[in-house]
This record gives sequence, structure tokens and C-alpha cells, in this order.
Amino acid sequence: MKASLVIMAAGLGSRYGGTKQVEGVGPHGEILMEYAIYDALQAGFHKVVFIVKPEMHDLMDRLCGSYLRQKKALDGQPVEVVYADQDFASLPDFYAVPPDRTKPYGTVHALLCAEEVLHEPCCVINADDFYGAQAYQVMYDALQNLPAQGGAAMVGYLLKNTASLHGAVSRGVCTLENGVLKGVRETPDIQLYPDGSLKVLSENRALSPETVVSMNFWGFQPSIFPVMREYFHNFLRHTPGDPLKAECLLPVMADHLMKTGELSIQVLSSPDQWFGMTYQEDRALVREALRKLHASGAYPERFS
Repeated sequence: MKASLVIMAAGLGSRYGGTKQVEGVGPHGEILMEYAIYDALQAGFHKVVFIVKPEMHDLMDRLCGSYLRQKKALDGQPVEVVYADQDFASLPDFYAVPPDRTKPYGTVHALLCAEEVLHEPCCVINADDFYGAQAYQVMYDALQNLPAQGGAAMVGYLLKNTASLHGAVSRGVCTLENGVLKGVRETPDIQLYPDGSLKVLSENRALSPETVVSMNFWGFQPSIFPVMREYFHNFLRHTPGDPLKAECLLPVMADHLMKTGELSIQVLSSPDQWFGMTYQEDRALVREALRKLHASGAYPERFS
């Protein structure tokens, strides 16, 4: 069965201080998206969908798209490359964007922007995270068996492997029962300390390092789109918090749909290390980790 990799790359990278999705951090200037694409194609994915801001098309094509079109999927067919725009033009007619709003409307809106080009099971990821090769393989295998209606999957990671010493992060803290996701609580202000302890700063509450969290590594069937659209439209009608900054997020949506019985989410695990760049100081650690992976032979010298 065919499956698509969906890369959400329209975010602004505000905490990092720039467009981190297109910053070269590999030994030869590779961006994190290139590792995701390589691992996904090795696992069996056949199509890559980039969700971007419209003005990023040419840049993304230079970085990934043009050489990716020359690649073959495992079945021998050319890799399909598609762009989907996340912008205000895709919002429903009933909604008026606040005049000073510049921020995108979050990951639920991002995935909805790709609805027209997704007719097969898909894996949805952040552009600025490294998830590890095994994560793509377990997700690809799971997508082959997802129920056509009401089924989804998520790769979970241990909180201790996803936090930063350089500042607080937000994570989707998960509740599991027999390998099935029962709840996701979007939790901001999580700080990692040098002794390995973790605390939610805004609540002065400790968290176990072994807590399973969502890192936006989701698997969906195309049947998710009608319920996702309804959820997003309700979000717009009753936007919580600051109307200039509020975002509609996949973990929050998943939690709601599980509670209403509209979605059952299988939790997958991977032995690989997750890493990403939330803050500028994280960059050096990511560069060193990637250098070691190339040196070990896990990745070729160059992708293109």
C-alpha cells in the first residue's frame, strides 16, 4: 500500500530566532528535512508533501524538491513531490482574520491545507525534528493496517530525550493504556535541568523523565479530514486565548477526538533518539549528533 510523508514546514521558528526548517546542520549543510525524507523513502513511503508558506516554494525546491524528483521509491516508481500552501487564503469564508495576525493557525490547519493531495494513509511530521529511521519504519508498517475509519497512530518519545537545557519547551504529555493513547495534554513551560529532572515551570510540578510525549509524529487515514475540518471550524468560531497567537494543534485535537470516541490512536515506539532545535544553543548538539551518524554509516556522505 502506498503512503505519503507530510512535512509541516510553514512555522516561523519564533523561539529559535529564524526559519530553522531550512538551516543547514549536517556535515555538508544538510537540513533536518533531508534526514526525514531519506528515512521515509527507506521505509517505503512513495510521496512527499511539503506544507509551506507560498513564498517558500522556490527555496524548498532548491533545497529538497528538485533532487527528490530524481529519486525512486522502494517500488521503483519516481518519488512524487507535492506542495501545499498554509496561508490565510485557505481559511473558511465565515472567519475574519484579525488585522494584526501574522502567525499561522497551527498544525491542524496545516494538515487540512494538504487535504486535496492526500488520498492515501500519511505520516505527518514537523520539519525541524529528527525522529530516527526506525520511527518511519514502524509508522509505515502501522499505516498498512490502520482501520479505514477512526484509526490513527502516533510514535511516542520519552520526555527526557526531547527537552532542552537551554530553555522551556511545550510537549504533548500522553496517557496510555495497553498501547493505546487515552489522552494528550499540551503542556507548556517544561524545563530540563542538568541533573536530569524536569519541571512544569508554570505549575511548579515535577514530571517523570520516562513520561511519554507526542512530538507530532502522527499517522492518519484520509477519513480524518471531515472530522478534522469540523474541529478546526469550531476552533475558529470559539478561538481560545489570544486571537493573534492561538493555534489549533494536532495533539489537542487528538485528545478531543479520543474523548468523543471518534478516533482510536495506537502508540508506537522507536529505539532511536529524537532531537531538534528549539533554541539556538541546541544547534551545536544537533550538528555533532548528525556528524556521528554519518561517520557510523547510518547515512550516506551526501543525499543528492
